Amino acid sequence: MFTKRRQQLLEALGPDAVAIFVGGRLAVRSADTEFPFRQDSDFWYLTGFDHPDSVAVLSTREGPEFTLFVQPRDREAETWTGYRPGIDGAISEYGADAAYPIAELHDKLPELLRGANRIYHMLGRDQTLDAKIVALQEEIRRQSRGGILPANELIDPRILLHEMRLIKTQPEIDIMQRAADISLDGHGRAAAICQPGRFEYELEAELAYAFRARGGSGPAYGSIVGSGKNATILHYIQNDQQLAEGEVVLIDAGVELEGYASDVTRCYPVGGRFTPAARELYDLVLAAQEASLEASRPGATLPEIHAASVRVLTQGMVDLGLLKGEVDGLIETESYRPYYMHGTSHWLGLDVHDVGAYVIRNGAEDPKPRPLAPGMAYTIEPGIYIAPDAPDAPDAYKGIGIRIEDDVVITSDGYLNLTRAIPKTADDIEAWVSR
Repeated sequence: MFTKRRQQLLEALGPDAVAIFVGGRLAVRSADTEFPFRQDSDFWYLTGFDHPDSVAVLSTREGPEFTLFVQPRDREAETWTGYRPGIDGAISEYGADAAYPIAELHDKLPELLRGANRIYHMLGRDQTLDAKIVALQEEIRRQSRGGILPANELIDPRILLHEMRLIKTQPEIDIMQRAADISLDGHGRAAAICQPGRFEYELEAELAYAFRARGGSGPAYGSIVGSGKNATILHYIQNDQQLAEGEVVLIDAGVELEGYASDVTRCYPVGGRFTPAARELYDLVLAAQEASLEASRPGATLPEIHAASVRVLTQGMVDLGLLKGEVDGLIETESYRPYYMHGTSHWLGLDVHDVGAYVIRNGAEDPKPRPLAPGMAYTIEPGIYIAPDAPDAPDAYKGIGIRIEDDVVITSDGYLNLTRAIPKTADDIEAWVSR
């Protein structure tokens, strides 16, 4: 899989090109402790190398196509922090054509870059490396009488690589489906204890247990477990409040599996039954999501999918007394935004908010929304959030937040809902909580 990706990128680079990719590094959590290492998504996509302080160089010039710079084997260091593949492992285990200690990167750069017509490098990740590349080009320019010229172009490799990452292959989709299945287990465990007197962090703990017990690396992002008014905070992560009868708990949580994110939101009534007001809001959001799912097909665009949710939500807000006026006019003026303030979709993959352009440019024309194509993976997550102090909302709805989110992949004739097995209708949700 990684070899095939590298070959695809090498073909896209064109002749006499060199691409440099900097891997992830350990990040300090506090004092002398560090966060668990997570490899840079682009680096992982191309190499599968899951160790810190590494650099990959791909080249279409003479010489090795794939060079890795890595931490060398060190018996004492490995006693403390675990196995390192080292130079030999970079070749035998990860398919590098050549490998060197990371400390030799700057010394090896001249021979790797000299004569390249195009250099693909993302500026800003490593200022020392940026300066070395620029200085090397200046040195070559001064020596151009010898027949070797500096590169004509310095290009951000994400232009090519993120287009590759946007279209998921079947092996990637299979991993994302497995991640969705693990997320089902996590949500099921959390829903089962959604009872008065429990704490948000207890539900979060059930999610975390399922994510790790099924082989995931943990949450793909900070799990959101917001009960009552906390559900109206979009990125609430304190998760420390006690659940009360009649509240709704909004859980936005998904596992990371082999680097790929699952991103799921469901809402659970504390004690097993939605209040009449909460059920009205829930059914409205579910209808909006179903409209956006129906709009998902090859050739559609994410703005069209968003518009489908907005229309249903806006009509529902009028019906429930949250808004007054004619639906088309309310949509045009975005009068719904106090209650629905985010987009309906984002790309999904190795990053929970995955890469890939949302618009396309045709020559001098204005950018236009990108048509969906088979292999594109994204979320559909409409919501409605009635703040406790919302000035114009009926009292019954205040302090209720609802969001329903699924992960979908466009197919040749429609879409595949990866998270379809997680209960979603109000009746099924109530039955799940009341098991």
